[in-house]
Amino acid sequence: MNMKKFDVWFVTGSQHLYGEETLKQVAEHSKTIAKALSDSKQIPANIVYKPVVTGPEEITKLCIEANTTEQCVGLITWMHTFSPAKMWIAGLNALHKPFVHLHTQYNRDIPWSEIDMDFMNLNQSAHGGREFGFIGTRMGKNRKVIVGFWQDEDVLNSLETWMRSACAWHDLQGAKIARFGDNMREVAVTEGDKVEAQIRLGYSVNAYGLGDLVTVINEVTDAETDRLISEYEDAYDLVKELHPDGEQYAALRDAAKIELGMRRFLEDGNFKAFTTNFENLHGMRQLPGLAVQRLMADGYGFGAEGDWKTAALVRVMKVMSTGLQGGTSFMEDYTYHLDPKGMKVLGAHMLEVCASIAEGKPRLKIYPLSIGGKNDPPRLVFNAKTGPALNACMIDLGNRFRIIVNAVDVVPLGAPLPNLPVARVMWSPKPNLNIAAAAWILAGGAHHTGFTQALTTEHMEDFADMAGIECLIIDENTRFPDFKKELRWNDVYYFMQRGI
Repeated sequence: MNMKKFDVWFVTGSQHLYGEETLKQVAEHSKTIAKALSDSKQIPANIVYKPVVTGPEEITKLCIEANTTEQCVGLITWMHTFSPAKMWIAGLNALHKPFVHLHTQYNRDIPWSEIDMDFMNLNQSAHGGREFGFIGTRMGKNRKVIVGFWQDEDVLNSLETWMRSACAWHDLQGAKIARFGDNMREVAVTEGDKVEAQIRLGYSVNAYGLGDLVTVINEVTDAETDRLISEYEDAYDLVKELHPDGEQYAALRDAAKIELGMRRFLEDGNFKAFTTNFENLHGMRQLPGLAVQRLMADGYGFGAEGDWKTAALVRVMKVMSTGLQGGTSFMEDYTYHLDPKGMKVLGAHMLEVCASIAEGKPRLKIYPLSIGGKNDPPRLVFNAKTGPALNACMIDLGNRFRIIVNAVDVVPLGAPLPNLPVARVMWSPKPNLNIAAAAWILAGGAHHTGFTQALTTEHMEDFADMAGIECLIIDENTRFPDFKKELRWNDVYYFMQRGI
């Protein structure tokens, strides 16, 4: 995805009280800031200057225009002077796009020897921003507030994070998720209210029979399969059994046809995420493994066992992390290392881990798969890069959706894993496994997650604010008694927020 195809509107508030000359200066300052932000390599989307707004009619018109402009993903609002906030009520009521309140001023320093009332009348962000902040709070508007000089690195970092979240939220609106088969039978956490998700989060989820997919797979030609296998040979370390003269070459061709068929199905249907289920494989020779790994690497969201909430979340995290260092993948907490000297988690899945998180060149091989009742499928096997990362999940509590995020450190494996036939990552949760796992479980956290080495907790919090859903952070600052209180307070808050 190229985020430069998205626009963020730079909107400055003022009023006519100070005269036309002051308004001209406000406009010039606004143009300068908007251009500098848009030209910054740190800012992922285009910043589009909009004429200074000074009255309720033009504010309302601008907000409605933002709603209907496809490439606009949100607004940066700045109060250069005092902008009476009653002017903003109708516009903010109409606005459906997210906005961030940039609380800055054009000048960094006070001009001590020159400051006069003309300067004071022009540079009123200090209290103009408070007036705007009041109406946002009075109206219950979710927004991010960024404070500081507009050229400072921490301000640019916060703006970048918010924009990435805004692009992901925009991408999710109207997104389509395909479920190949249903949920894994008797599993609770992968279920949920798909209608409520479409109302609250904007994406639709629909199931498709395996016959629909198998029909497309069967239409894949030998020439197409040959070309894709050539890509495999260039990108991965293929074991000799998968070479044309190898005994498992036919299985590799089956995997390639599955990928081509799934890709065509998803592209033709304009889907952005999908799910599979090893219990629903009728008409297929093997469980899609390699296909899922490669589709995720191209930006598709994915959830195993019909987990559509995780598929949507992985897509969101893929969009947010566009162009950043580090990969993003579907993940599962698989097993623990409970050594008191350093408790850790081994994350993996039976097949479907994205190679964007791989350290080095992945190995492509077929191993036995004692689940699904089909032929053993090829899959990419690798270790993940070390360093900071996040695990995040989304759950449906019945009365609301909740995102749970755990900050982790990916660490080297304690020893080689010659008999483990899947991609894997080992991490140390923050603040430690005891508190992190207990907090995750008490919050109802799922076993499926979106795992990322590119994003921070701020990305996830900004997205949750835009979506209007709960977000719980488990990190180095988490204390278990306080976390339990947060859960109780949130239950009350979200119950009251929804009303009857």
